[in-house]
Formats: sequence, C-alpha cells, structure tokens
Amino acid sequence: MIDKPLLVLDFDGVIVDGIKEYWSSSHQTCLNICSAKEKEIISFSSEIPAAFKTLRPWVHHGWEMVILAAECSDKTSQLNLKGIESFSKNYSKECTSALNRRGWTPFKLQEALNQTRREAISNNFNQWLNLHQPFSLVTQRLKKLEKEGIEFAVLTTKSIEFTKKLLDCFDLQPKLVFGHESGSKVDVLNQLLQKRIIRGFIEDRRTTLEKVLEDQTLRSIPCYLASWGYLKPQDRNNLPSGIKLLNLDILREPISKWS
Repeated sequence: MIDKPLLVLDFDGVIVDGIKEYWSSSHQTCLNICSAKEKEIISFSSEIPAAFKTLRPWVHHGWEMVILAAECSDKTSQLNLKGIESFSKNYSKECTSALNRRGWTPFKLQEALNQTRREAISNNFNQWLNLHQPFSLVTQRLKKLEKEGIEFAVLTTKSIEFTKKLLDCFDLQPKLVFGHESGSKVDVLNQLLQKRIIRGFIEDRRTTLEKVLEDQTLRSIPCYLASWGYLKPQDRNNLPSGIKLLNLDILREPISKWS
C-alpha cells in the first residue's frame, strides 16, 4: 500500500459550478438530435429555466440533463404538465418515461452530449471554459493539501476528457482522475482502498454517500456532504452518523480536524 493518504472528491458541485455549461450543452444537444417535428413544439430559452436549476440535484449522469433540457422546453412534457415537485418525487421513473416517449437511450444521449462539448471546445475553448466557475475556496484548499502530506483524486460521473481539461485550467493536478468510464463510484472506491489510505470522500450527492456507507468494506472512509454543492432541499437533514456535513469553514481546517 502506498503510504500517502488520499482525499477523494466529486467534481461537479464540489470543485466547480458548471450550471451555465450544463444548460448550454444540454439544450444544444437537444437541437442536434431532435427531429424537425419535435423542434416545432420545443422552444429553448437563452436563460436557464428555473426547473432545470431546481432539478439539477437529482441528476446523476450527464445524459439526464439532456432529458431535463427537453422536458423544460416542451410545453406538452410531463415536467411542465405535472410540475417540478411531482416530477422530482418520481424522478427516475419520469426520466425513463421521457426516454421511451422520445425514442432515446442513455448511451445515445451521453454520446451526443460528449460530441456537443467537443464541438464547443473546438469552436471556442475560452467561451466553453468561461461557462464553468470553480469554487475558489475549494481550489485554494486543494493546492494546500501537499503541505499536509495528502494527495487528492477526482471521482466524477463526467467524462474524463472534459474533467481533465477543466482541472488543467484551474491549475489543479490530482493524483488520479476517474470518470463515468471508470465504473460506479462504489466500485472505484473499493479498488482504491486496496492500494491507498482514503482520508475522506467529498460528494454533494447524498444518495451516493449512503451507498458508500452500505458497503461494509468502505466503512473506514470518512464521508462528507458538501454544503455548497447541488443539494436537494432535505439533504442536510437527519444525516446518518457516517456522513458529516462539510461547510467551507471546516474545509479550511486541517483534515485531522474535520471529523
């Protein structure tokens, strides 16, 4: 086992706020794949719809944002007919229903989204980059980890190629980067734990942290819910004993004082 401890962090919502880019890429992907008939009933706003922002904490994989972009922009969609609260209560079921209704698949949407991002980067990299806002206190803190003898890794459901481009621009050099291509977060953590001491896992998706807690082999990993991330309204409430709410004030402290 390598001696240097490792801090593992999610990317979107923990290191960077990319809501502007999510909307830009998602609605452009819709335009790229929608039929002419579908485009007649879909009207995209230049402003980010409130429903898209509100539902962002429910998103697990990038392709889901394409579904949300289509649902937000279609007056006849279940999201617009039922409302945000109803849609969020049955989020997975509603996304599956929307996929079936439109004849889309997660793979098709993820590939289309990746291609939209590649084109945006090729056409105007700086414009694409400026749609992302890193959390400055987080990036500053990560750059100080070396003084504590700790390395960090990024574990995200975003594609590795886009994650690395952004990390480079934020002047961050993680020891390891894992994307959706690497497998589930629980599986990646299990693989890491065989080689490294993990001092913590910072994530803004509570359900992901709960899955980590359910895995007996991962019980040694301190789990932290990022208070500044994309949280659902009730995420902060009644956290299980294995999950600690991490705010930016605590983040500034040495990791030994977090728990």
